[in-house]
Amino acid sequence: MPRKQLKILGFKEFLLSLGSGVSEYFLEERHVIYNQGDLADSVFYVSGGQIKLVAFSISGKEAIIGISNAGQFFGEGCLIAGHSRRASDAVAIGPATILRIEKALVIRLLREDDIFSGSFLAHLLARSKRIEEDLIDQLFNSSEKRLARTLLLLANFDTDDDLTAVIPRLSQASLAQMVGASRPRVSQFLNKFRDLGFIEYDGEIRVHRSLGKILQKD
Repeated sequence: MPRKQLKILGFKEFLLSLGSGVSEYFLEERHVIYNQGDLADSVFYVSGGQIKLVAFSISGKEAIIGISNAGQFFGEGCLIAGHSRRASDAVAIGPATILRIEKALVIRLLREDDIFSGSFLAHLLARSKRIEEDLIDQLFNSSEKRLARTLLLLANFDTDDDLTAVIPRLSQASLAQMVGASRPRVSQFLNKFRDLGFIEYDGEIRVHRSLGKILQKD
């Protein structure tokens, strides 16, 4: 396959053009892609929608540890030696489209395709930066700022010109898990953001880019 093909086609089309080793799935809301502890034998690419990664403690306590948006990979932990089992559940937040790429194919692409390996490395670096920012957010920011940042990340504005985006349906309990706050506290801040005109909240949440002003507060 010509090395320029990834740049020409884009990730989804490039991966589908590989044929064997890549499968496309159209998921309904809350569809479970894999469970914590399942055999880890593939990497996934989100071509539409959003996927949440949920981990459970031995006592059964649940925590949302990440969100994968369209254009991002998840499940890449299987590429690490000794990581043969999934570390979390992966669940579709709403309707979603994903590509499942067999582990062996990903490893071959990383070895043989410079463009793919460079793009995949950029994804891993972005994921690492996100995890670092999440940690800083938890350590130093108020629950109000953490909620604002979470909503902006979920909004995943397609372009810099977009002023409003609808986020997938998430319960206040799920948002509270992601933010590390109580559900009543999250409800209080959602009402405050709505009153300030930063979001529209009536079943679904429409996030305005202006919500970023909350992050600029001292």
